[in-house]
Amino acid sequence: MWQYLIKRLLVMVPTLLGILTLTFIVMQFMPGGPVEHMLAQLDSHGARSGADTGESASGGWNYSGRRGIDAQQVEQIKTLYGFDQPPLERYWHMLKNFLHFELGDSYYHHQSVASLIQEKLAVTVSLGVWTFFLTYLISVPLGVAKAVRAGSRFDFITSLLVLIGYAMPGFILGVMLIVLFGGGSFWDIFPLRGLTSDNWHELGTSDKILDYLWHVTLPVTASVVSLFAIKTLLTKNMFLEEIRRQYVLTARAKGLSERRVLWKHIFRNALLPLVTGFPGTFIGAFFTGSLLIETLFSLDGLGLLSYESINNRDYPVVLGTLYLFTLIGLLIKLLGDIAYVLVDPRIKFSAQEA
Repeated sequence: MWQYLIKRLLVMVPTLLGILTLTFIVMQFMPGGPVEHMLAQLDSHGARSGADTGESASGGWNYSGRRGIDAQQVEQIKTLYGFDQPPLERYWHMLKNFLHFELGDSYYHHQSVASLIQEKLAVTVSLGVWTFFLTYLISVPLGVAKAVRAGSRFDFITSLLVLIGYAMPGFILGVMLIVLFGGGSFWDIFPLRGLTSDNWHELGTSDKILDYLWHVTLPVTASVVSLFAIKTLLTKNMFLEEIRRQYVLTARAKGLSERRVLWKHIFRNALLPLVTGFPGTFIGAFFTGSLLIETLFSLDGLGLLSYESINNRDYPVVLGTLYLFTLIGLLIKLLGDIAYVLVDPRIKFSAQEA
């Protein structure tokens, strides 16, 4: 197992390097880099000031070709963003910094990428942790109950609800929750901005907890519903498959209680496919769909930061967040493989013995 872990850790290096390299290359061919973005802003500012730049006052990405901008100023902007250096030199400089976990400085937030990620991480972690644990806390018991009552009215009704939840994207459900409970056309029960109230620091401990739960109810609900459907059906199918096996009939013939057979024998054997889904569920809970949920509920997290950095061509933030997300994803997958052995010691990562 240790040899396997060492190999996996070594494989992470070229995987991470390849993802960063491809992203860096794509950025070199993307139109409207950070230099052009800044020049467009200066150009549009000149148009609003009445300068003859040929640019409309709306500004934005309608760049007019550096007219009215001094060539020396253009070079200063290139130097500021490091684009006075050739791409290969910038690439090696990026890799050297990432090797020491130095993610650079944001072009537009005027602070280090590491501190920027640290500021936004609390929102994403809050949503991700709640989504991940609630997904399993709901799906596993519900899947077991459906397997035990397979073919019953309970199984039919819950399957229908689960499929409806799976078919409904999180942001659509979020809009419905806002309309129903967020002061839309019906009830004004839950807040729609931030994870805490403005006076959160003035509240007592119990009031702080209640205020936090009050704020996360709608975004977490919108994130969880579409995720736990797959786990519920997977749990049900795996339990049904195990229930039909010979060892279950033998355990029942020995006089063991149905609860003991279910949770001690069947559950352990049916747990392995659930463990294999840990990495995907974890990554999905933290990163997949976080952009839409954070935007919809005005939560300033990593999803919104990544989206804004792509729009603003803030390359250090794009590469820094991608580096962090990829590294976390690879480590979580490795932990998932380790969990296989803990659940079922029969699994061997080494070559088969003669």
